[in-house]
Amino acid sequence: MKLIVGLGNPGDKYNNNRSNIGFKILDVIANNINVEIKTKKKKSLIGRGDFEGEEVVLLKPQTFSDLSGESVLYIASFLKIQVQDILVIHEDWTLPLGKIVVDKGANGNENPGVKSVVQSLRSPNFVRIRIGIGNENFDGSNLDSFLKEDFQPLENLSLIQIINDAEAAIRSISLGDIEDVIEKYRL
Repeated sequence: MKLIVGLGNPGDKYNNNRSNIGFKILDVIANNINVEIKTKKKKSLIGRGDFEGEEVVLLKPQTFSDLSGESVLYIASFLKIQVQDILVIHEDWTLPLGKIVVDKGANGNENPGVKSVVQSLRSPNFVRIRIGIGNENFDGSNLDSFLKEDFQPLENLSLIQIINDAEAAIRSISLGDIEDVIEKYRL
């Protein structure tokens, strides 16, 4: 069994924020495998189903993103899912919009949600699907307001392809050797 986690913030006002790309991708995966992410468990919404012949649990933490580790730890412990069987989808402001990087472990430019997951699991050894949300207007200052900013209209047009590419990367992880996938989706 795999646990696929999409990072984001709960609430309608955050739906199209840059920081909610993890939720968006998880929603599309759920729709494509006919799973509803609606079961409430300990600050989480989850759905269970079959993804590429493997049982998966889709998790949307209902804490704010920087506290996501609580939900991930609870669900992983409750379902006895090992750290190496956890995939976390999250935004990466250091990557250009649409760039997808798959890796394991922590990197130097840490996302607060990922930090929370690492601290809660006491391990960085889960798979990360980093989705680029950067644009040419972001200069690195005031990161918080950039993450809470909605995607611009032209960027919204790109989101369909970005989400499909991210789903393809996740399917590759389910079907293949993780090291090959990391090599294919690297910086």
